[in-house]
Amino acid sequence: MKLRPLFDRVIVKRTAAEETTKSGIILTSGSQEKPQTYEVVAVGPGGVVDGEKVVMEVKPGDTVIIGKYTGTEVKIEDEEYTIVRQSDILAVTE
Repeated sequence: MKLRPLFDRVIVKRTAAEETTKSGIILTSGSQEKPQTYEVVAVGPGGVVDGEKVVMEVKPGDTVIIGKYTGTEVKIEDEEYTIVRQSDILAVTE
């Protein structure tokens, strides 16, 4: 199955959590905080949304930061993705 986002939607995949701290302490999976950084997998075409023209600013492969409780989580073929609106993306990391 393949996901194709519509309008101003963006499909993102959570990046891997850090397993060690900067000082070298190894973290267990229970103590790791879920990262808020995601990799963009697919981008909708944009267009007119709620009467306003939306130009897509992100592209597949970008690393973005989204809010902690943003989007809709879906599981496709044992992979977890989150579908968000472009306006829910807080920043693009470079």
